[in-house]
Amino acid sequence: MPEYAQEDTEHRGEPSAADTAGSAGDDELAVQMGNLARSLAKEDDLDALLHAIVHASVGTVPGAQYASISAIHRRREVTTRASTSALSLAVDRAQYETGQGPCLDSLYDQRTIRLSDLGVEQRWPEFVGRAADLGVGSMLAVQLYVKDDELGALNLLSEAKDAFSDESEHIALLFATHAALALVGAKDHEELSAALGTRGIIGQAMGILMERYKITDERAFAVLTRVSQHSNRKLHVIAGELVINRELPASTAPAPAT
Repeated sequence: MPEYAQEDTEHRGEPSAADTAGSAGDDELAVQMGNLARSLAKEDDLDALLHAIVHASVGTVPGAQYASISAIHRRREVTTRASTSALSLAVDRAQYETGQGPCLDSLYDQRTIRLSDLGVEQRWPEFVGRAADLGVGSMLAVQLYVKDDELGALNLLSEAKDAFSDESEHIALLFATHAALALVGAKDHEELSAALGTRGIIGQAMGILMERYKITDERAFAVLTRVSQHSNRKLHVIAGELVINRELPASTAPAPAT
């Protein structure tokens, strides 16, 4: 068997030695996106990943100086999940307060929107006025993710007019695709961690009941379920209180097994 050299990641994703460099620009972009995907994949914490995405977008999309991610929860509540500056936060706030702007349209209509010159833009007059006063010259908004009732958009800003070109849009869309894939992984990891944590709390609570009242695991779970239903609170909340307080309300405590 041949011996293999230690892994060399410096040139990973680059073209083969036979490549003639006829599409050097595309090759460079492919390498950049590959490196981006691997970098984002290392983040399994959702908030850390969102902040990594906005900062990476500024260094990736031509013309972008500032960036933020806006999200709609249950198609109603709009918030900024991550941003690179106070300016991007202020621009997002102007959209939320006026109820109009490219980010909101990108979120709801799931499309890419480019504003080349806010000084002459006729759409969203209230928002455009406020954004221009903040010193924004042009904007680009692209859909980032859609999951159940949650929508996300990447908002890119520049102080200059006409900062975003067709190339900017092309790269922003590729960037959003790679970022969205990383987000799916982080969201799944977060949901799994939460589920495992909840299961652990419930198991601890059941153990306390089984030990104290000498009952079976089935009956312990039934007790927790009954308390949850009667109090109209989630099962894991009841379990957490039991683990902390080491007791149930007197009226809900089970009779010891005979």
